[in-house]
Amino acid sequence: MKLLTSNRSNYARLILCCFFILKLNAKSEISNTSNSLIVNNNPLNLKSDSLKEQDSIYLFSYFKGNGEDGLHLAYSKDGYTFKALNNDQSLLTPEIGPNKLMRDPCIIQGPDKTYHMVWTTGWTDKGIGYAQSKDLINWSKQQYIPVMEHEAEARNCWAPEVTYDAKSKQFIIYWATTITGKFPETQTDADKGYNHRMYFTTTTDFKNFSKTKLLYEPGFNVIDATIKKEGNQYIMFLKDETKTPKAEKNIRIATSKSLIGPYSKASSPITGNYWAEGPSAIKVNGNWIIYFDKYTNHEYGAVQSKNLKDWEDISEHISFPEGTRHGTIFKVSKATFNQLQSSLTP
Repeated sequence: MKLLTSNRSNYARLILCCFFILKLNAKSEISNTSNSLIVNNNPLNLKSDSLKEQDSIYLFSYFKGNGEDGLHLAYSKDGYTFKALNNDQSLLTPEIGPNKLMRDPCIIQGPDKTYHMVWTTGWTDKGIGYAQSKDLINWSKQQYIPVMEHEAEARNCWAPEVTYDAKSKQFIIYWATTITGKFPETQTDADKGYNHRMYFTTTTDFKNFSKTKLLYEPGFNVIDATIKKEGNQYIMFLKDETKTPKAEKNIRIATSKSLIGPYSKASSPITGNYWAEGPSAIKVNGNWIIYFDKYTNHEYGAVQSKNLKDWEDISEHISFPEGTRHGTIFKVSKATFNQLQSSLTP
């Protein structure tokens, strides 16, 4: 009788153990297949990328007015609502170039954790500005890089950007320049006769630079390129600056297997029935978001896509500090952000 009771007890324990194991496996399978939970009828993404994003803060570098007062920074926890840091006061005053401007500031973090910034120093300069920082507060001496001084007919260097190429372990700096007499097939009198193409140089130390070369010639007046890597290809977001015979003034995409090209024919516009410039791109929870300056409307806009093909205008769902002009989106750790915020004016 005691033996029978003991067997029943053991059998019950075995059933409970099996039930517990099956329950754990079911939970694991659900987690591995969907990576999501439903909370109050809303999906909560549990993918590793999303968990990593929770440990990051989005920063946006920008200028105001004509760029006279220098670098401004805004932050966002979700990639949609941005608030000004430092009470929207400048964090760095421009000191180089005849006009001492700091327009179109582009900031990236290099592999050594140093932040590198390039910017437009003036409307007619033949070079660009550069500075570096470890904390986004204390910046190095500002440096003028004469990337187009060798071109007698170069009229400008606008909206430089910098991207790090892990494969070649070097930085590529690229910008838009008009060289009088080049590309006559797209030359017009509109927009003061500017007829831009994208050029680039490379560097490993921001002291020595390769010879300037043509980066992209799409067959139209092009400015404001920014490049991101997606899988095994590079995506260039760019502005079609064409004004006549039909105004374009929109954002398009070109792709390449190499950071320095050659890049494909530009896509059809991904922006809407408004003029847009200064695209900046980042992935937020698996969606590509492209922010841009709707400069004739004096406001910022954005589009988003999951596949870089189908685009949705989300301009009504984003917000930026009033007066934000052409800038760059990048991510920092919460620790970096907390240090930055505590060092600045509330």
